[in-house]
Amino acid sequence: MRFLRLPAVILLALCSTQLSLARDEKPAGQQPVLWVDPGDIGSRNLLWGAGGEDHRPALPVEFLSEAKEGTSPKFEVRDRDGKKWTAKMGLEARPETVASRLLWAVGFSANYNYFLPELEVTNMPAKLHRGRKQAGHDGHVPHVRMQTHPAHMKRVGDWNWRHNPFYGTREFNGLRVMMGLLGNWDLKDENNAILENEETGARVYEVSDVGATMGTPGKSYTDKSSKGNLSAYRHARLIAHVHSDHIDLNFPKRPPLAELFPEFEWAVFFHQLSLRWVGKHIPRQDAKWIGSLLAQLTPQQINDAFRAAGYSPEQIEAYSRAVQSRIEELKRL
Repeated sequence: MRFLRLPAVILLALCSTQLSLARDEKPAGQQPVLWVDPGDIGSRNLLWGAGGEDHRPALPVEFLSEAKEGTSPKFEVRDRDGKKWTAKMGLEARPETVASRLLWAVGFSANYNYFLPELEVTNMPAKLHRGRKQAGHDGHVPHVRMQTHPAHMKRVGDWNWRHNPFYGTREFNGLRVMMGLLGNWDLKDENNAILENEETGARVYEVSDVGATMGTPGKSYTDKSSKGNLSAYRHARLIAHVHSDHIDLNFPKRPPLAELFPEFEWAVFFHQLSLRWVGKHIPRQDAKWIGSLLAQLTPQQINDAFRAAGYSPEQIEAYSRAVQSRIEELKRL
């Protein structure tokens, strides 16, 4: 018998991949979960989202600490019932509220997210390291997204877009389409959470940070144009090319080189470049599958998702039409 001899670097890469998958495998015989059947999608309440009306934060809240991770200004609070929340200010507050609801509507895991036009915070410090302009005055903070997990779910790690137990499955490919539909170009590992159910031991894989959405299909020089940019979102098509057995999305776009030079953000450029595959060569039948789920959403449900984020009636109408247009692209496959 002749054995295939592989270079050491290839063997090392194969071993590393297997180890990465092994770390993501389920504990105690439980299968890891990326997607669950949402049942009657048309009956899902997108005004309240995954947490429903009952799990809203009990106001007012008490300031605990400023959160330093990520790019958006955030701080931790405790509500009147003793539950801890992360309050996010800035450009991502509204689009994340919408994106989490659309993911949850079609069966993907999502945090409990609620947008508040104004949040009353006791013991709020006079100054924060980040977000001073967004923090308001005297403990009254405008335009805040409140986020938490279900009480029995604990974050135990991150997961990688390339190395995970679901790579190549219909559900994973559907998630790739959802990232394009939402325009979530910030595809970092730390934005993907592995949550463990402390009651059953089951592990749920979730895209936990979906704030860089509802704008351009890739990072622009300023966050203002790449997050929550209605004009950019309305004018960008979802699908770039349709082939006999697969599609390519118009996502994620690499940042133009000319825009990177002033800040020398080469790390951002190469990271974006390395993830362009997420929107490429998606099996056509898998894209049709997620499109068939999205097609079950009513215009009112889509409107409710944007209404939950505090958008104006004009913005709600325009954004909803843009989402429906993208769903129509998938229905035509």
